[in-house]
Amino acid sequence: MSYLFRNCAAVVTGACDPVLRDVDLLTDGPAIRAIGPGLDAGPGVEVIDASGWFLYPGLVNTHHHFFQCFVRNRVELDWTRMSVLQWLDTIYPIFARLTEDCFYHASVTAMAELIKHGCTTAFDHQYNFPRAAGTRIVDRQVEAAQMFGLRFHAGRGTNTLPKSEGSTIPDAMLETTDEFLADCGRLIDAYHEPDPFGMVRVVVAPCQPVNCYRDTFVESVRLARDRGVLLHTHVGEGESPVIEARHGMRTVEYCESLGFAGPDTWYAHCWELRPEEIARMAASGTGMSHCPEPVYLVGAEVTDIPALDAAGVRISLGADGAASNDNSNLMHCVHSAYMLQCLAAGTRRNPVPRPGAFLGYATEGGASVLGRSDIGRLAPGMAADLFAIDTRRLDYVGTRHDPVSLIPKVGVGMAVDLTLINGRIAWAKGEFPGLDEARLVAEAEAVLARTLG
Repeated sequence: MSYLFRNCAAVVTGACDPVLRDVDLLTDGPAIRAIGPGLDAGPGVEVIDASGWFLYPGLVNTHHHFFQCFVRNRVELDWTRMSVLQWLDTIYPIFARLTEDCFYHASVTAMAELIKHGCTTAFDHQYNFPRAAGTRIVDRQVEAAQMFGLRFHAGRGTNTLPKSEGSTIPDAMLETTDEFLADCGRLIDAYHEPDPFGMVRVVVAPCQPVNCYRDTFVESVRLARDRGVLLHTHVGEGESPVIEARHGMRTVEYCESLGFAGPDTWYAHCWELRPEEIARMAASGTGMSHCPEPVYLVGAEVTDIPALDAAGVRISLGADGAASNDNSNLMHCVHSAYMLQCLAAGTRRNPVPRPGAFLGYATEGGASVLGRSDIGRLAPGMAADLFAIDTRRLDYVGTRHDPVSLIPKVGVGMAVDLTLINGRIAWAKGEFPGLDEARLVAEAEAVLARTLG
């Protein structure tokens, strides 16, 4: 299908590019064909009246844990009521009870919320593989992504270090390095689409250094480089003293020593990094996913985005999982990220980046971190991944002069009016075309009730 978005009030082609006013945008299958005034629809093209609409590149989510949607907003898991160790001892046994169906329906839940709020590409860090749930959890996530038409980067994670050797992971969630690598290879063979506009890609993503053997990371690097896929893990969220006690170096240096760094690698969080560690990441080309909303809850300090940006580190944004962020709304994270940095500005050497930079982290930055040159901007030849906001509402009076800063500064508190992914409408007029949301809700709630009560 091809679409002509007629008379767009504004097209934000990129966070650093000029905003185009009163233009049309024409798609051709999965790609954008043209942007400009007075475009000809031609035969077989559906015309959409975009009067009053702002069009943006689709948001790119670079860190999430979809399965955690099944443990959100539960009083017994409130961080404010217990220490971190108490919380881990409480929540991991719950994670270990999840079934294959739980992982599927939790993924459906997260993906739906992301798409409703303008996200067109999402990476999920699926590191929880309870023995009872089997090994086809990522397969079910791909199934969910294909149902919605979401561009999906599947992070096949693992935990290999037992609690008896210093991890926080119950035995029921542990795997061996060989099991992990074998399943990574299977998933790459089955689903990885490296070509432009590929809808599914696989990432080798051991959970975090504190919960894995050294060999798990070494062999992950070997496999990923051999197969031409990316690497991801958690770094810089308070674990560096533990890594230093075990290995004589902090986490960034430890990962570099294993080869787990470079342009094909990105880390999640990075809120405890020292200046020399930021410099190391910039020098190696390693990217990062900033998850602003968990900082409110579990971060000991606010991630120094100005320093990371000034050093040239590739920055992207992630929603993170519901263990530390109870929503899956990356649009909200763009606003949170900007406001959080404004709050911490007085303690920083570098100024807060301009508001539009935060939209850039969630679009072009995400594309860069995920190794993609086909998404993150709106231009001829790029993927037809976008979302639209109808600004003819009282919510937007006084904001329309600066579409780039609208989301980071003002925030968007409702679902978008349309989400287009790979040239296909995934969300419009309050519905997922061809899907029964009420049925999806009922099925997910039934599985949740059976498993966790």
